Amino acid sequence: MSPAVLAAYRYCEAVTGHQARNFAYGIRLLPAGKRHAMSALYAFSRRVDDIGDGNLTAGAKRARLTETRALLGRIADGSVGEDHTDPVAVALADAARRYPIPLGGLDELIDGVLMDVTGRRYETWEDLRSYCRCVAGAIGRLSLGVFGTVPGAADAECAPRYADTLGLALQLTNILRDIREDARTGRTYLPVEDLAKFGCPPLLRDAAVPPGADFTGLVQFEVGRARALFAEGFELLPMLDRRSGACVAAMAGIYRRLLERIARDPAAVLRGRVALPTHQKAYVAVRGLAGLDARSVARRDGRGQRR
Repeated sequence: MSPAVLAAYRYCEAVTGHQARNFAYGIRLLPAGKRHAMSALYAFSRRVDDIGDGNLTAGAKRARLTETRALLGRIADGSVGEDHTDPVAVALADAARRYPIPLGGLDELIDGVLMDVTGRRYETWEDLRSYCRCVAGAIGRLSLGVFGTVPGAADAECAPRYADTLGLALQLTNILRDIREDARTGRTYLPVEDLAKFGCPPLLRDAAVPPGADFTGLVQFEVGRARALFAEGFELLPMLDRRSGACVAAMAGIYRRLLERIARDPAAVLRGRVALPTHQKAYVAVRGLAGLDARSVARRDGRGQRR
C-alpha cells in the first residue's frame, strides 16, 4: 500500500473514531484491510449525512449531494487515483478495488438523504421501510461486500437480505432514540398511521405528547417491530467469518441493548438522548468477539416469536 493511500485510510479512521463511537467499537475487531475499507465507507457516508443535516438551504444541499454523487461515479468507474486531493475518495476507491463493494448502495444513501432534504413524511411502515433501506439497509449490504461470507455457508444467497434487515433494525432504533432531537428540527420519522393509532399527532413538536396519547404504547409497538428485524438480521452471523461476525455482533449488539433500554423506559427518549455507558459497549464488543451476545439474543427473540 502506497503512503498516499495509507494516509487516506488513516484520515478515514480518524473521522470514524471521532464521529461514530458505536461503529468504531465494532470495526476495531476486524483485520487491518477490512477495518480500513469499513472506515472509508463510513467516512463517505458521514459526508453524505452531514450535508443532509447541515445548515445549508435545501437547494444548496441538493447541489452538494449532486456533486457527491458525481464523485461517487468517478470512484466507481476507476478514474480516482491515489493522487486525488480528497482522502475519502482515495480510500474508498482503493477499498472498492480490493473488495466487491456494491457502490450503488451509496447512491441509495444519497437518495435517502434527499428524502430528508425535502422533509418527506412517512404515512406507513412500508414508506418508512423504503427510507430505512436507503439510509441503513444499503450500508448493511455495502458492509457485506467487505465482510464476504464463509465458503460453504448455508443459504449464503440470503446474506444481502439479512444485512439489509439488520440495517433496518439499527435505523429504527436510531429513530426511537432521536425522537426528541428530531422533533426539535421539525422531523418525525415514525409512520403517521402508527402515531394516529396511539393518539399522537403527526409531528411531535418539541417532543410534547398531548394528554390522552399512549406514547408508551407507541414506543413499545415500534420496539416490537425492531426486535423482529434484529432477530431476522442476526441470521447473517453464521455466514460470516469469526472476526467479521464479531464486528457485526458488537455493532448490532450495542444497538440491541440500547433498544432494550428504551423499552424499559419509553419516556426516556423525551427527556434526552438515550445511550449506553462506555463500559457496557466494551462488554458487548468482548461478547461479540466470543460469539455470544447477538446470537443469544437472536435465539431468545426467535423463541419469543414462535410462541
